[in-house]
Amino acid sequence: MNPEEIDTEWVERFPGLSRLEPATKKLLLQRSTVVSMPESTVIFGPGKSPENMLFLLSGTVRVQQVSETGHEIVLYRINAGESCVLTTACLLAYDDYSAEGIAESAVKAAAVPRQVFDDLVAQSPSFRNFVFAAFSKRITDLFLMIDEVAFQRMDVRLAHKLIELSKGGDQISTTHQKLSVELGTAREVISRQLQEFQRRAWVEQSRGTVRILDRAQLEKLAARD
Repeated sequence: MNPEEIDTEWVERFPGLSRLEPATKKLLLQRSTVVSMPESTVIFGPGKSPENMLFLLSGTVRVQQVSETGHEIVLYRINAGESCVLTTACLLAYDDYSAEGIAESAVKAAAVPRQVFDDLVAQSPSFRNFVFAAFSKRITDLFLMIDEVAFQRMDVRLAHKLIELSKGGDQISTTHQKLSVELGTAREVISRQLQEFQRRAWVEQSRGTVRILDRAQLEKLAARD
């Protein structure tokens, strides 16, 4: 992580933090460090203990779980204006990470030392409320993901993921392997399902790219329970 000159306004980018008491804001700004990391940086990983609470200012971080057999699944992403629930959990429990966080783009974050985090959780009700509100929302999202993995059909999940990754466009830069990690399944399963989508003329595939041809049909499938 590369430290930079402190951004005296970063607290205002987080709705929950912007409502903190002036003294608490001042402490956060005085004791935090703004750091930058290039794309593909492994920010944290299994067995490592968090030394800072990171508040993401720009970029995206992918948090994923890797099994002993090498099987991967994306748990969630952290975007600008968010903090990491896994880091929160590890700081609160004095535990090590059980997953890894990887910068999907160049990222910038405000790093708040563990001691400052501990003191504010203990002494500031508004900071504590912010931490647990963000924590509970992400836990709810994780339960929804577990429900999807356990109970939803793969074609429905893949259609939903393609729409999500397209961000309103038609071209998606991805591979079968990356989609398998996103959805927690084997690459072969993704390949078979994309072939079926292509047979129906919903998508068109080329190397490293999936092009959406019939968004309406994908959205109709993704809307199924």
